[in-house]
Amino acid sequence: MSASRTQTLVRYGKILVFMAALLPLASLIWMEPGANPVETLTHHTGLWGLRFLLLTLAVTPLWRLTGWNWLIRFRRMLGLFAFFYVCLHLGIYLVFDHFFDWRAIGADIVKRPYITVGFLAFLLLIPLAVTSTNGMIRRLGGRRWQQLHQLVYVIGVLAVLHFAWLVKADLLQPAVYGLILAALLGYRLWGSVPNSNASSVIRAVFKACPNNRDLHRMR
Repeated sequence: MSASRTQTLVRYGKILVFMAALLPLASLIWMEPGANPVETLTHHTGLWGLRFLLLTLAVTPLWRLTGWNWLIRFRRMLGLFAFFYVCLHLGIYLVFDHFFDWRAIGADIVKRPYITVGFLAFLLLIPLAVTSTNGMIRRLGGRRWQQLHQLVYVIGVLAVLHFAWLVKADLLQPAVYGLILAALLGYRLWGSVPNSNASSVIRAVFKACPNNRDLHRMR
């Protein structure tokens, strides 16, 4: 596939991804609020924040395994949507749960572990969102930027922990997201081991399939 055609597909793909990423927000209009609307809204936005975070983390492994270089072009958008839904999640808590009662909010952060780790995850997300632009990458330099953005794995652990401590009894959903995160972290650790051929072996399987050929590298 030519570079120009790949660019066109990526451009339209971004539009589709952007529209799809707004569907969880649009679904708030017609979703059943239940007995506790605030809890429903908080859970919905927080869950989608976690999902987009995991999707963001999944981009690099998929790119390395398949050789589909165009996947990298979607990582920033997915990460910013993760931050967007986390901001909504926090905003609903601040406005509808406590109506900006900072004393009560501070007490919650100190006394409730799930809020403590959730708030910490949000704070760590802020520098990642702020430095997501090309200009910030140039200012920081590629090496420092990559080191900073490795915080996303810590954020992922905190987010899953926040979810698990929140639900308390029904741990099936947090366990599923935790396993997905563990797989993504495991892949990163495996691939970082010196002389590890994990990526090359699995990539060879993808290349053996006739429908999975390397695309032109996007710059």
